[in-house]
Amino acid sequence: MMPLPQVTDTLNHAARAPWRWAQASARMAHFAALILVLALSPSSYHRENRAAMARHIYLDTAPLLGWFTVLCALISLVLTRIVVVTALSYGLSQYALEMVIRVLVLELIPLTAALFVALRCTLPHGAELARMRRAGALDALRRQGVDPVGRELLPRVVAGVFSTVTLAALSCVVAMVLAYLAVYGFSWAGLPAYTRMFGQVFNPAVTLVFVLKTLFFSLAVSLMPAASGLYPRVASGSRTSAELQVLVRVFAVLLLIEVASLVGNYY
Repeated sequence: MMPLPQVTDTLNHAARAPWRWAQASARMAHFAALILVLALSPSSYHRENRAAMARHIYLDTAPLLGWFTVLCALISLVLTRIVVVTALSYGLSQYALEMVIRVLVLELIPLTAALFVALRCTLPHGAELARMRRAGALDALRRQGVDPVGRELLPRVVAGVFSTVTLAALSCVVAMVLAYLAVYGFSWAGLPAYTRMFGQVFNPAVTLVFVLKTLFFSLAVSLMPAASGLYPRVASGSRTSAELQVLVRVFAVLLLIEVASLVGNYY
């Protein structure tokens, strides 16, 4: 049986959890507003900041672009083949390509790109910013008259957004081309039917939801890890537990965005 003091501590910890989440959300909203203002301010794009931004955009996008696209191409071929064969066996071949586009392009690829960028780029950036904050590097920049948010955080956030959108867009195009080739082969005969089906799927409402979802995915995976590096209380505790907390929060926000997009598309 758990001792009474331990039970009390557990209950107090659980009671403080909503307050900690509310505090973290408030800090996140403040940080997002700060980044938005800096991103729209021309003074944020002087020579040093542009160089840092270009470097982070290249490092966060170029090394991932090739093999992430190849991975998505392989997954697209496998899923397309499975869906087409299954649809043919049930006499529903006319719906096979539409199902592939809706499941793969609309839902899976943007979510996969966001998680991939989070794990490979933005979460390590958050940990790096936390180390810089603890070592006093951000305070040293302030003493030198340099804004650490504009110099160190804004380039990482912009690079995360750019990388997520680029990976998602390119992979969606590759998946759509491979879906066509898997069904019609190297022939132009199916292009009118494929174009008509594509237009029916990507109507204005679905297109708007798709664009907004991809944008919110990119903002979530870029802002939350960076905020955790700037604010010590957004993710408290040891380094491992802090990174795990940020990953859980990012995944929860991505899940909420995905649910909202499904509601917008199908209800």
